[in-house]
Amino acid sequence: MTERLPHEKGFHVSWDQLHRDARALAWRLDGIGPDDGDWRAVVAVTRGGLAPTMIVARELDIRTVDTISIKSYNWQDQTEPQLIKAPQAELVGDGTGILIVDDLVDTGRTLQLIHDLYPKAHFATVYAKPEGRPMVHSFITEVSQDTWIFFPWDMALQYVEPYRGR
Repeated sequence: MTERLPHEKGFHVSWDQLHRDARALAWRLDGIGPDDGDWRAVVAVTRGGLAPTMIVARELDIRTVDTISIKSYNWQDQTEPQLIKAPQAELVGDGTGILIVDDLVDTGRTLQLIHDLYPKAHFATVYAKPEGRPMVHSFITEVSQDTWIFFPWDMALQYVEPYRGR
């Protein structure tokens, strides 16, 4: 078997699949918020969390949506996470009643930074890798740590060589 780079063990997610998985996440979150099962607000982790957050907010009829921007990648290299933009402080407080949504938890470093800021928030991702799995309360699909997830906003249609080669 030929050696492959980590990103060559790919999990390709289409827009349809992301939509189905984000709806499944919403169904998992339905009724578990602290206010009679409802959430006070949802916070999207930009940029990857924007699309799933929109779908979750629609499915759960959450009208208050904010964002938190964390930079933890420089192209494909992971860097130390840094806060670029925080959600409205009066809205989020310590995170009580707040749902924080991202597309993926990888190592958990980004969510750790957010958890330190909002320790009582509920953290949900569509996809999870084993290293970051302890940082989320809810997720839909777990993939191996060495799998690279290709999201629909990162892709164009083209031929891909089979995993085991020719």
